[in-house]
Amino acid sequence: MLLALELGLGGLIVVVLAVGLFAGPDRRREVGVVAAVGLLGLLALALVIDARGPLAAGAFQVDGLAVFFKRLFLGATLLGVVGGLARPGPAPERRSLEYHVLILLSLLGMLILASARELVLLFVAFELMSIPLYVLAGFAKSEERAVEAALKFFLVGSLSTAVFAYGLSFLYGATGTTALPALARAADRGHPLVVLGLLLVFAGIGFKVAAFPFHMWVPDTYEAATTPFVAWLSVAPKAAGFAAIFRIFVEGVAGGGAAWTPVAGFLGGVTIVAGNLLALSQTDAKRLLAYSGIAHIGYLLVGVAAMTPFGVGTVLFYLVAYVFSNMGAFMVVETVQLSEGTTAIQGLRGLAQRSPVLALAMLVFLLSLGGIPFVVGFWAKLYVLWAAAQAGLYGLVLLGAVLTVVALFYYLAVARALYIDAPAATAAPVPVPPALLLVILVSAVAVLALGLYPGPLVDAAFRAATPLF
Repeated sequence: MLLALELGLGGLIVVVLAVGLFAGPDRRREVGVVAAVGLLGLLALALVIDARGPLAAGAFQVDGLAVFFKRLFLGATLLGVVGGLARPGPAPERRSLEYHVLILLSLLGMLILASARELVLLFVAFELMSIPLYVLAGFAKSEERAVEAALKFFLVGSLSTAVFAYGLSFLYGATGTTALPALARAADRGHPLVVLGLLLVFAGIGFKVAAFPFHMWVPDTYEAATTPFVAWLSVAPKAAGFAAIFRIFVEGVAGGGAAWTPVAGFLGGVTIVAGNLLALSQTDAKRLLAYSGIAHIGYLLVGVAAMTPFGVGTVLFYLVAYVFSNMGAFMVVETVQLSEGTTAIQGLRGLAQRSPVLALAMLVFLLSLGGIPFVVGFWAKLYVLWAAAQAGLYGLVLLGAVLTVVALFYYLAVARALYIDAPAATAAPVPVPPALLLVILVSAVAVLALGLYPGPLVDAAFRAATPLF
């Protein structure tokens, strides 16, 4: 039962392969539907099963944190796969099989990563998650921008992997083992090689979560890659990066984790500033959401810097809020792109007149990303800054509050295009494909419901975070 999700996902990959191979040339819908139904079943299984315990001498651990992250990964991937069913690309019928198998393989890496308590297993899971992403980023290979973005993603990702592995080598050299408990004992003694190794590991993970200055790949990749994939890329792999941070720097380093508060706090502060300031001048909705996402990573790092159960719990809550808010916004952009052929903010002009429901959903997502009461994003930012204040990080609290106001400038600029700017003379009503409508409605309802009643999710997040300490 401890491996039920991983084994179930492995079985789903085999089923998807079989359907793709035998369904004939026009198999996109069949493969996508099978993947979506299988993911829905796995998500239901994850919500029902509550088996906890170690495997492989503790290298694989199913605990509250792992269960929380696995549910998040499955939910985000389900939304991404369903949203992708509406698009004639990026997976043309002849390549739908490869597209969905790569997504499921990356998801398998995330599920293993959430339970990894041994450095080699963690590294292998990271690579199983990352390598399919490089291929998927350039899946629309007929578009030059997609190929360029995928190459940039791959080169920077390879460098970050090398840095990450180099850091792990120092950790092994200092401790003589790859088990996290031994790492904790060495960290308590302040071994210099452990400090150097952890610094390199933190830099490697910084790329995965797109923290400044490791964010260079994000804007180009988001703009060039296909939107349903980008919606998923913007949330699930980043959440996996924070799962690794918690395993290594909170659970693994144990009592020495407080020493990393200045590093996480500094990185979080500069990431908030860079992301928000760079977003101000954007005219493309996908690039704006890319820089906005970088800023949100900064807020998450502020929660990590608190280095308390409350801080980690707020990060978990924030990640769920970000999944629904950001994926919903990207799916609205995808709907407009399918109709208008553009992702520019100008393409959203007058959307309230052409598609009132779509415009209202986008407004809800923007308010959540901006932290406006009383949607889920408001509670996410409030709790993160509250955790930082409890830890005495008042400078980060002030910086985060000021930059939240700055973020409202570009979020409300998009809202102005939706509700105030007149549509183009040739603009027509925007049809919403059923698959995209489902994802948008589920995301909007979740944003509103969790904003009005966040208690159960907050409790679940804190229950998952507290045992780490």
